[in-house]
Formats: sequence, structure tokens, C-alpha cells
Amino acid sequence: MPDILKFIVGEGSLEQDPAGNLLGLGEWSEAIARKLAADLGIQLTPEHWQVINFLRDHHRMHGPAQHARYLLEPLEEKFAAQGGRKYLYLLFPGGAVTQASKIAGLPVPQDSVDSSFGTAL
Repeated sequence: MPDILKFIVGEGSLEQDPAGNLLGLGEWSEAIARKLAADLGIQLTPEHWQVINFLRDHHRMHGPAQHARYLLEPLEEKFAAQGGRKYLYLLFPGGAVTQASKIAGLPVPQDSVDSSFGTAL
């Protein structure tokens, strides 16, 4: 049930699953992304936005990824010149697929939330 006080103070009410992922893709905005990132301890830079926008474009063209590797491989290829996986984990230390997808308002593949997969922490 939406919290009317959040609407009154201008925050809005976001439908999220227990892990904090957005349920409605249409609810996402850059302001929401900044809030989600701040909740994860990340201050978004232009480099973060490149990854986020790439993921949103990839989702638009290919639909939701069934496995994290289906997102990690094109991410590594796209950002190879900057350092590939190492660069991505510097931007998103909790996992490039997990954190970037969450901030981008996209479904996070289930196999990406395994603490042994894709984390620099």
C-alpha cells in the first residue's frame, strides 16, 4: 500500500521487492537512481551513468537477463578499454551486475546475488 506521506513530501512511493529492487520498470528516473545509489553508498559519477545507461539500453534491446553472465560479458566487452571487470568493480564494489542493475531499476538476475559472485568487498 502506498505511503501517502511520501507523496506529500515529494518522495513518491516505490514498489520494491524485499531486496529493494524496483518492481515496476516505468517507475525509474535519474533521481530514483541517485537515491538507490546513495542507499548503497555510491555517489554517481559520469562513469557510473555510462554503465547504467548501457544496462538500460541492453535491457531494452534484449529483455531481462536470465543469468548474470549474460550481462557481465557485454559489460566487460563494452568497458574493456577502461579496464573491463576490474574497472566495473571499482565503480560498483558490491558487484557490477547486482548493484548497477539495481540502480538502473532493472531486474537483478538471481544468480548475481550470490556473495561469491561478482563482489569486490
